Amino acid sequence: MKLKKLILPLVLLLSLTAYKSIEEPEYIDIQELRKLYSSGDPSTWPAAQLHENVDKTTFQDIGVLPAMPYPAYNPYSEEKQSLGKVLFFDPRLSSSGQIACASCHNPELGWTDNLTRSFGHDRQTGKRNSMTILNSGYATSLFWDGRAKSLEDQAQFPIGDPLEMNEKLTIAVDKIAKVKGYKPLFEAAFGDSKVSLQRIQYAIATFERSIKSPKSKFDHFVSGKSEAYTDQQVKGLHLFRTKAQCINCHNTPYFSDNQFHNDGQTLFGTKFEDFGRYNVTKDVKDIGKFRTPTLREVANTKPWMHHGHFPSLLDVVELYNLGNPSPVQKRYLGTARDSLIPKSDPMLQKLSLSKEEIGDLLAFIETLSTPNQRIMIPALPK
Repeated sequence: MKLKKLILPLVLLLSLTAYKSIEEPEYIDIQELRKLYSSGDPSTWPAAQLHENVDKTTFQDIGVLPAMPYPAYNPYSEEKQSLGKVLFFDPRLSSSGQIACASCHNPELGWTDNLTRSFGHDRQTGKRNSMTILNSGYATSLFWDGRAKSLEDQAQFPIGDPLEMNEKLTIAVDKIAKVKGYKPLFEAAFGDSKVSLQRIQYAIATFERSIKSPKSKFDHFVSGKSEAYTDQQVKGLHLFRTKAQCINCHNTPYFSDNQFHNDGQTLFGTKFEDFGRYNVTKDVKDIGKFRTPTLREVANTKPWMHHGHFPSLLDVVELYNLGNPSPVQKRYLGTARDSLIPKSDPMLQKLSLSKEEIGDLLAFIETLSTPNQRIMIPALPK
């Protein structure tokens, strides 16, 4: 009888202990995390929880942006940057004389246009959301599908695109060459007044590399300013690198791995269907893959995703929290389109973040953005 009385409380105690370990979240010492993350020494940070598909040998953690790199074939000069700025705002590069690079990349709108999909020539709607040019000098390829290998390469695409500026490249060059006011600008930038497509590309790329974020609250915090973050933001940073799994794709100080992933947003079988990287490589493994966008300034670059269908960052986080349970288009199984059915990245999985954790994560993500900047719009040469 006495043995039974001892066993029952013991069983109840073990049951309650087991229940507690399952139901209650793991205890996190916020002050310890604050100390580690704001130490200025990333080697002291808790280990990032990386998916098995992430290459651990090349992985680079988040941190403060380094100096902007400029390629040896197109080194920086103030004169070249100034010329590029004028060209960036000049609508004469378009066939209508109404559309400039700045039409879709407005400095007061996070260097994008805050539209689902941008308007181009004759008010035609483009196929994708405009990516910000902020910090684009850290990208190793450009556009959602990576079809441009550099900012110099990228600069020519919008000019010739019939949905954007709709101008023949040779004509665009000729129009700029006929503007007398450009001659001294090209001479200052390149040594003589000759106008060429390559020089236009190099100047615009040099200007775009100068569009870099100032230090954010995140940068100040991880550099030693421990009071810059609230407890909620500290928890959000830790979640970002651990349970929330964001670090798998949004790594490096640029907050992008510069890789391509299928996050289930191909919209297969709909009028918005977009195969992304596949359109460039024609490799079926690339169907539905898009370049990982930077999260720096992300609060200023709404709406989100390549199709611009997500009006809030909460929508984006909820999508990934649920593992994007997009249904398989079964009606295409066994048809001619069977081999084109997209396969989502294996890193896309249910996260089981609580409402509180989602709030923490969003609080952290917002610290990656800085107030929108105003710049002096240049007077166009005549």
